[in-house]
Amino acid sequence: MVGSKEMKRRLALDRAIFDVVTLGKLDSRFLTMPQASSLFTRLEYRLAEQLFQTRWLPRSPRTQRLTMHLFQRCAEAGHTAALSVYGNMLFHRGMTPQDKARGARYVLQAAQSGDPEAQYQAALIYEHGCAQYPQRTDNAVTWYARAGEAGHRLAARRLAQAYWQGELDLMVDTQRAAHWQAIADQPVYSAELGNSQTH
Repeated sequence: MVGSKEMKRRLALDRAIFDVVTLGKLDSRFLTMPQASSLFTRLEYRLAEQLFQTRWLPRSPRTQRLTMHLFQRCAEAGHTAALSVYGNMLFHRGMTPQDKARGARYVLQAAQSGDPEAQYQAALIYEHGCAQYPQRTDNAVTWYARAGEAGHRLAARRLAQAYWQGELDLMVDTQRAAHWQAIADQPVYSAELGNSQTH
């Protein structure tokens, strides 16, 4: 027996597939090219997201390749959430140094577009450094602050820790540490939970 939540997921996936297939035929007749491209990219991202999160779909290599291909297409089209998700996957799971470097570039591009999860990931990249982006604690603090100001609890928690213990080349500052800890301790609402699973 399939639960109502899982049934809603299946219906959403079916709707996304139908939308992508249908709009692939209609975009040139009813929409201007930039609108069609943007709309098509959003629909592809929605489909990739559904494929990535769906538990009932078999995790076959073919499904995984399709999902990654859709994420890649959306990231290359400049879709901010896709840049964040796909960039993070490439950076952490890429097989070659070129994949990891491209992943870091995508994450930083999404961070510059205002994506809080990408801002947090950019801070981690700069805190620990990598081949293409050497360790720079000043950049790490900047990105943690931007993500924390946007409500990213892990970023706020990291800044609180850094101010408590004098890490990331910061002076111990209990007032700023308390500020960031207050942000980190804010309750997570159900809408935020859904967004954090996406990223």
